[in-house]
Amino acid sequence: MEKDYIKLLIAEDDENLAYMEKMTLEDIIGGYEVHIANNGKKGLEAWKTFNPHVIVADIEMPEMDGMEMVRRIREVDHDTIILMATGVKSANSLLEGYAIGIDNYVKKPFIPQELDAHIRSLLRMRRKEDSRNEVSLYRFGKFVLDTGKCTLLHQETGKTQTLTKREAGILQLLIENQNEVVRREVFLSRFWQIEGKDFFSSRSLDVFVAKLRKYMEEDESLELKTVRGIGLSLMIPTTKG
Repeated sequence: MEKDYIKLLIAEDDENLAYMEKMTLEDIIGGYEVHIANNGKKGLEAWKTFNPHVIVADIEMPEMDGMEMVRRIREVDHDTIILMATGVKSANSLLEGYAIGIDNYVKKPFIPQELDAHIRSLLRMRRKEDSRNEVSLYRFGKFVLDTGKCTLLHQETGKTQTLTKREAGILQLLIENQNEVVRREVFLSRFWQIEGKDFFSSRSLDVFVAKLRKYMEEDESLELKTVRGIGLSLMIPTTKG
């Protein structure tokens, strides 16, 4: 993707809001090509043909809601950045969104300049993750983590679990600091670019941790511990030479 060119898909049933965002991003801020879909079904079709770099999805839309649209996209696409547009009262929906694979959220109401800042922040974070994850294999317990391909291979069964970039990055950080506690603020700063405390981002980290525990449950020697109020630790038994 060229540095200053962003293909953005906005799935939003409020046509006035969507076109205001499109006009501002394309004509005033610049560097964007924006495609609008007014429901989840059209959003899914546009994702296939438009090939966006970033998707912004409203939750409540006719024909197919934003959650279902994102769920179907994430079944085959773990790379496209997805933001969920949500109201302050949508905490449960937001946590569900993180569970199905959104990268972040933007609170409604928002202005296009705020959306632009969110998008560019996520793109900077993605570039940093990509530079860290080039051709990196991590062997731990019965698993091999390939951060370049974002896969987790069980060496005995041959089963391969596809990860999101954020899942792979979190697991990589835990492996690099195995048997030590990594503070929650480190995860939030690196993978959410949040400094200090943020309720939604902190809760979403818990969702990712629960998913990683499930992926690793076939190796009972591994333990992903939550140190209450401090952080996380991946306990990996050491091999005696």
